[in-house]
Amino acid sequence: MCFVLLEQDCLTTSVLTSRSFAYHFFMRLFRLIKIASVASRYGLDEMVLEHEPSGRLVRISKKLQFWRDLSVPRAVRLRLALEALGPIFVKFGQVLSTRRDLMPADIADELAKLQDSVPPFESALAMAEIEKAYGRPASEVFAAFDPTPVASASIAQVHFARLKDEDGSHEVAVKILRPNMAGVIDHDLALLDTFAMLLEKLWSDGKRLKPREVVAEFGKYLHDELDLMREAANASQLRRNFADSRLLSVPEVHWDWCTSTVMVMERMTGTPISQIERLRADGIDLSRLSAAGVEIFFTQVFRDGFFHADMHPGNIFVAPDGRYIALDFGIVGTLTDNDKNYLAQNFLAFFRRDYKRVAEAHIESGWAPADTRVDEFEAAIRAVCEPIFDRPLKDISFGKVLLRLFQASRRFNVEIQPQLVMLQKTLLNIEGLGRQLDPDLDLWKTAKPFLERWMHEQLGWRGLVRTFKQEAPYLARTLPQLPRLVHQSLAQPPKVDLAPQLERLIKAQHQQNRWLFVIALLLALLLASFLKLI
Repeated sequence: MCFVLLEQDCLTTSVLTSRSFAYHFFMRLFRLIKIASVASRYGLDEMVLEHEPSGRLVRISKKLQFWRDLSVPRAVRLRLALEALGPIFVKFGQVLSTRRDLMPADIADELAKLQDSVPPFESALAMAEIEKAYGRPASEVFAAFDPTPVASASIAQVHFARLKDEDGSHEVAVKILRPNMAGVIDHDLALLDTFAMLLEKLWSDGKRLKPREVVAEFGKYLHDELDLMREAANASQLRRNFADSRLLSVPEVHWDWCTSTVMVMERMTGTPISQIERLRADGIDLSRLSAAGVEIFFTQVFRDGFFHADMHPGNIFVAPDGRYIALDFGIVGTLTDNDKNYLAQNFLAFFRRDYKRVAEAHIESGWAPADTRVDEFEAAIRAVCEPIFDRPLKDISFGKVLLRLFQASRRFNVEIQPQLVMLQKTLLNIEGLGRQLDPDLDLWKTAKPFLERWMHEQLGWRGLVRTFKQEAPYLARTLPQLPRLVHQSLAQPPKVDLAPQLERLIKAQHQQNRWLFVIALLLALLLASFLKLI
């Protein structure tokens, strides 16, 4: 009976597994069909095929899809397509909007609208989410609540409200998660994982770039964004790191009203950093502001190892006193001490044009294979980096520099580090902000003194003192035990290395087995001969 039940359970599990596989397969297929449908509806195929020199593919596409109206400008069609495809594609468009050196100006301007102009969901759904989170309607939670959202992003939207008098009567911003986001993100990530798998199989550099690990890392951060309690904790940590800072202001979190789907924080007043003319009219020094942004970034990375990893212009405001205001803390990055050390060494070596040290740091960190020839790697890095120094930021195409670095690293099998993907993305955002605020910003000159000071604090006498303070509790526990541990070690009888004896025994056993086999064979032959004679 037990065996029958076990067999039935196994069969049921197998059926459920098959159904689950079929369900996910068809969901991915339907999502892929939707992506193709959206791309066709907005004419994204023509935007790709127009680069084909002969023009035949574009003409064929127009004839096969003659019913389409593509009179709307291409940039608008691209933005609408990304909005229709969902949060992952919207975030992709947000990153592209900061890369004006890599795309035409019309597309960059239109994609910039994705940073704070994503279509909101209905106010009734927002009120329903609040009632679901608190177990009572918004009118009983807040003294005032504006049902019209003031900002809408790919994951959530924000409403202004005021707490009741007994709760402090604070002016607050209420962030509400979009309903049913988890399923959409899971399906899109599954498709991205499929594309990444194909990339690994079909492209020679696919395995080196680790696209599936990159997708997994991106997916982890996206799922983190679906938990607003985690975002509230990120905001609280960043606010504590920059307490009393003259450069960055972070809103206070009102924890009593935070849940996994609703987050309540201090209402901040400022000007979006993308409104350059308004900042000038307010008397903000854009050159100083751009330099402060670089300092904020390097402070987060190298002092704290905890950085805001979604710093597109829609998430950054400027206060009337010129300080940055950080918003949207759903994606943050963390770095280990080893990551920070190797990054600092690489940055400083770049600034000093010490390309040999750059190559050595890559090998020591494991980013490049241990058998890489330092001199060859150094020469390749020099050929890429030397032309970019001593030039203002406006004259440097970092897109071309990254492309040349990619081509150079291909020869040496340099691996993409998935844990640093968010850092790389943030660096791209920082560059985009720098271009918009001050095209003459010398990123290298601004960052070099900060990194040199950080390295001095880490490796100099201050770093030694700080390390000793951190290790002092451990040493206080361990030092009194040293005499006893030394005595125990000396009192133990010397260990006998049994490996040689074991090896000899194994060889003897094998030899004995061979002799037994020969003897058995001879006995069998003798027995057969005896039986034959009989």
